[in-house]
Amino acid sequence: MAFTGPFEDRVAIRELLEAYSDAVTRCDAGDWADTWADEAQWSLPDYPEIGTTKGKKAIVAMWVEAMKSYPGIMFMAFPGAIEIDGDTAKVRSYTTETYDQGDETVRDRGFYEDTCVKIDGRWLFSSRSFRNIHRQRAPKGC
Repeated sequence: MAFTGPFEDRVAIRELLEAYSDAVTRCDAGDWADTWADEAQWSLPDYPEIGTTKGKKAIVAMWVEAMKSYPGIMFMAFPGAIEIDGDTAKVRSYTTETYDQGDETVRDRGFYEDTCVKIDGRWLFSSRSFRNIHRQRAPKGC
């Protein structure tokens, strides 16, 4: 996979990733929800207790509850590949998250394999699957 497809669509998908990241960092459920298609699914195979959640409403409810465990999170994502085919796109993005849990600062790094869809001129996530790459724990503030 590479960066293929119309430039305007690739920029719009990058902005979708940036809007998602911004909403996570601000813990803004409304803005975060606006990045998802109604019939989306979100898979977290490294978290079998969560698994796959289907439907925007259920995804947002799960995220709102989960975010209670990530106070002060800083979340960033950047694309590794965007391959556009009409109104769908395959996207791989890498993430880095930093947050405090108890007396530790945690740094997670991972990647998403996504499918995005263009609906009414807007790109949205229709499926996301997240995998961990690396987790670092250190004394709080380090």
